[in-house]
Amino acid sequence: MLCTRLTNARFLTMDPDHPVAHQLGIWRGRIVSLDEAVASLPAHEVIDLQGATVLPGFIDAHVHLPWTGFKQNTPSIAGLTRIDDVLAVVAHAVARKDSPGSWVSIAGYDQRALGRHLTAAELDKVSQGHKLYVLHDSGHGCVVNTAVLDLLAADVPHENGFLAEGAMGAARALRLPYSQQDLAEAIGRAARTCLAEGITACAEAGIGGALFGHSPVELGAYQLAREKGLLPLRVQLMVSADRLNPVAAHAADGIPKALDLGLRTGFGDEWLSVGALKIYTDGGMMARTAALSAPYEGLRHAGQLQDDPEALAQSIVDGHLAGWQLAVHAIGDRAADVALDALERAQRLRPRPDARHRIEHAGLIRPDQLPRFAGLGVSAVVQPNFLRYFGDDYAAIMGEERAKWLYRGRGFLDHGIPLVGSSDRPVTDGSPLRAIQFMAERTSASGRLIGPDESITVDEALHAYTVAGARACHWEDTAGSLTPGKRADLVVLGDDPHRVEISRIGDIEVVATYVDGRATRPPPAHR
Repeated sequence: MLCTRLTNARFLTMDPDHPVAHQLGIWRGRIVSLDEAVASLPAHEVIDLQGATVLPGFIDAHVHLPWTGFKQNTPSIAGLTRIDDVLAVVAHAVARKDSPGSWVSIAGYDQRALGRHLTAAELDKVSQGHKLYVLHDSGHGCVVNTAVLDLLAADVPHENGFLAEGAMGAARALRLPYSQQDLAEAIGRAARTCLAEGITACAEAGIGGALFGHSPVELGAYQLAREKGLLPLRVQLMVSADRLNPVAAHAADGIPKALDLGLRTGFGDEWLSVGALKIYTDGGMMARTAALSAPYEGLRHAGQLQDDPEALAQSIVDGHLAGWQLAVHAIGDRAADVALDALERAQRLRPRPDARHRIEHAGLIRPDQLPRFAGLGVSAVVQPNFLRYFGDDYAAIMGEERAKWLYRGRGFLDHGIPLVGSSDRPVTDGSPLRAIQFMAERTSASGRLIGPDESITVDEALHAYTVAGARACHWEDTAGSLTPGKRADLVVLGDDPHRVEISRIGDIEVVATYVDGRATRPPPAHR
């Protein structure tokens, strides 16, 4: 058996049985041996990693690849602080359109930078008869012009052209779906960005739905991306719950709703598979639509649930009964209450001890909610970079007492709750290394400490992006650690995150990324 031997490196395996190695052998895309056992195998290639640090490939358990890819090619107003400058960008995008009355998309919208929301009337001044769609960076809202408002039903709520949550979904539904070819190319662009940051596998957080879906045949776009060689990493697809339909299955199956043919979590292979059922219970903190149990500081409201609490609970119960792993979007503590209540009810009706249900975001979790997470065996899939980049704002709108509960780390781990790292890209920076830095230091980009008692160790943060990510996606037998028999997915780093100052972790160079034993970006020297 001829293998590829990686040598002269510090392999941090994340495997407690063999935590550090210095050589690693690869055969047919799998890790076959470590250290002395590698030396006994004939090698067709020996790669000297020149003292680098090697980790299991990072797993980002919550991303939006098509949205990321499209955003990279969409005119953006990110960072602009003056309404006139924003309108100038929109006017330029409109001028590039040939077809009268066509849709014009704008990315990078965040009302906080402007001090208030854009209005439909302002967009009308530069629309020239086109339909304008300005997407909020959170993905939970948009601003449209009058040409779009005129197409919406009279009962769709908006505030001077700003549409949130379901109302935004109504505007999205007016647009023709993207083609599978366009989707595949966007997925490929986003995937290459992930690879550059050391990510070898990810979970796409909701295809086909009203909020984040791009086509009713979106799964086919991923298949196309794979067929065309545009999918260079492993992807698990969460399906939006609004794609489920009532079914007349056998009574013994106890399945009230399902995808066509009963497709559910687990279908697929090591490159492309169906993951959890995505269920939205509330909105987002950036858009002030995350559902809280008490109002935002300085505002008179506490966000909003996506639907009546009983309707949300029924969706959760139906998904559980149909055999799905559930990924329940719940950012605010009120939304988490709805999710936990429904998950408890579902487990009473049909116990599934290893369902591995997940709470996506878990942005504001009260102390009394932590034992409930633990009792249900639910994972917390968090986005540390939210606080790195938006933490000053989030802490301000939560107030001193609640700011300590934002995107917890230590609180989850001390209660035995699996802590899983993710990005929610493209909402903010997707770099796992910068997220790991935040988890250890709890410092925003401005230097503000946010919930310092929630700090965790560097090793615990690395675990969240490797071992815990693999388990959350049911990949623990094949990914998450550099263990013989597992896939040869790994990231080569210029420094050891344990050995540099915590404040430098985010700046560590990603030298190379290996997927299936092949370097997608080769290291500098081979022999």
